[in-house]
Amino acid sequence: MNQTMKNVFLWLFLIVIVVLVFNIFNQVEQASTELPFSTFMEQGKTGNISSLEMKGQKVNGDFVTPYKDAQGRKFTKFTTVVPEFYQNLSKDILSWEGKGLQKFQVKEDKENPWMAVLIGWGPILLLIVIWVMFMRQMQGGGNKALSFGKSKARLIDDQRKVTFEDVAGVDEAIEELREIVDFLKTPKKFTKLGGKIPKGVLLMGPPGTGKTLLAKAIAGEANVPFFSISGSEFVEMFVGVGASRVRDMFEQGKKNAPCIIFVDEIDAVGRHRGAGLGGGHDEREQTLNQLLVEMDGFESGDGVILMAATNRPDVLDPALLRPGRFDRRVVVARPDVNGREAIIAIHTRKVPIAESVDLRVIARSTPGFSGADLQNLVNEAALLAARREKDVVEMSDFEEAKDKIIMGLERKSLAMNEDEKKNTAYHEAGHTLVAVMLPDSDPIHKVTTVPRGRALGVTVQLPEDDRYTYTKTYLESRIAILMAGRVAEELFMGHMTTGAGNDIEVATDLARKMVCKWGMSDLGPLNYGVAEDEIFLGKDLVRHNNYSDTTAQRIDDTISEFIRKGYERASKILEGNRETFIRLAETLYEKEVLSADEVMAIVNGDTPEPAAENPVSDEGGSAEEA
Repeated sequence: MNQTMKNVFLWLFLIVIVVLVFNIFNQVEQASTELPFSTFMEQGKTGNISSLEMKGQKVNGDFVTPYKDAQGRKFTKFTTVVPEFYQNLSKDILSWEGKGLQKFQVKEDKENPWMAVLIGWGPILLLIVIWVMFMRQMQGGGNKALSFGKSKARLIDDQRKVTFEDVAGVDEAIEELREIVDFLKTPKKFTKLGGKIPKGVLLMGPPGTGKTLLAKAIAGEANVPFFSISGSEFVEMFVGVGASRVRDMFEQGKKNAPCIIFVDEIDAVGRHRGAGLGGGHDEREQTLNQLLVEMDGFESGDGVILMAATNRPDVLDPALLRPGRFDRRVVVARPDVNGREAIIAIHTRKVPIAESVDLRVIARSTPGFSGADLQNLVNEAALLAARREKDVVEMSDFEEAKDKIIMGLERKSLAMNEDEKKNTAYHEAGHTLVAVMLPDSDPIHKVTTVPRGRALGVTVQLPEDDRYTYTKTYLESRIAILMAGRVAEELFMGHMTTGAGNDIEVATDLARKMVCKWGMSDLGPLNYGVAEDEIFLGKDLVRHNNYSDTTAQRIDDTISEFIRKGYERASKILEGNRETFIRLAETLYEKEVLSADEVMAIVNGDTPEPAAENPVSDEGGSAEEA
């Protein structure tokens, strides 16, 4: 029998004992009452006592008819105590024999002293035993539920070690971190020249780029213990718990040196001090203060390296980022096309893929995807192939999985009437034709009127290469493409619908950034609107206008001008290519899905070939939603 079953049986036994003791005392209390001696004498004289038993000065007995007390409770038994000065009780009792008393006996008073001790001290001893068992349960094993001050850092000791071979797409970060591995393996190589290894390494980057995986890879490469803890696990409702856990975490690290302590999402505990209503969260700040002290306290020769990850480095306290604490910061960015190809290759190691699958094509068609996104893509493709009972994952499965991630799941059950379907087709055809006609725009990847996600239709553009900056011409083209859906509805359907709501929102936000943030207007290269440096509820919640009301009016007029020009530009293209647009819209209405090749065939005046089930494109992401 294992320890868990023993504990269960022990607790069941204790519960049964407590219930039995409670029932025994409860029954005695309900069945018997303690009578005053005078009442006892009255009940005996009236013939309401049927039997008596005397033990010294104590008398127990039964009533003939139930006795009712002042509260209306009825009792069939009683106890009473004979006063020491009363000497004629036996004579009185003998006189009751003809009045209802049927049984009377006298017993020698030989009370067991151990029974008295058990009755008097038994409940107290039982409570002590239960409390001791409770404390052992809570403190024993791996629970430690009452060890509030103990660190919750978990020692990761996987059978399969993660190494740098399992990480791709972040080559610069890996090169930066190899020095940490070298120090953990051969510290004398650095210390003999007077060098000091960084005490802390901060990994910064968007979610899903592999920050945690990098930390595990360093521990695996150096073959040292790896302690992992989340920033939110430091702070509890009890005051002082967070600081105590920080101390315990560093003590564990020193005992297992050389090792790596990894704190994930450190912004949960490392935010600016003095933030929040009334001076901030004192407990969180105490935890941060203790973390700062501990990082100052450990020597570079301890062999303990603190690594942390965050996607919000802008909210961290400056004292945490100064040299001597997190003095090495490594940016883990989204991978480029070569990095994406390497990441997909890693995730397809154990996935049987067809010979026709070109990982380069998949990498080029997934710009902006993080490592986690690519892992999800491979997994979705494998699930689709398994659902279709295939032996290998084919290119069509990857394409469909990519469409599902970018555009959303097809909502084939959504019932749309023919007028709405036609309006959606014309709306999406407007986006598509303007995108094809504008020279400085991303190539069309696919257009569909099948509802996906929250959109009734989707036009997907994928850039040929990764983009890191955008020109003014490109952004103006984007606004024209966004406006094209509304223009098509007005020109060819004769009405406006709510389907352009998201397009208008995105276009307005883009135009505002061009004017206020990127300086792409006649107002000059100035930044209008400065975020207030408030930490409480987020930095970007409140903005101060650093410009006059006159300038505010000019900003509004300039934003409206960008939108108006985009609207007119889209109108001119659609009006000038009316026949081509109608042919494109009607074909889309009929087929519901058009690939890039089919769209170009229609625009060039050719008859489009029948669409493949899952067309493959090697271009690569923005989507216009109806």
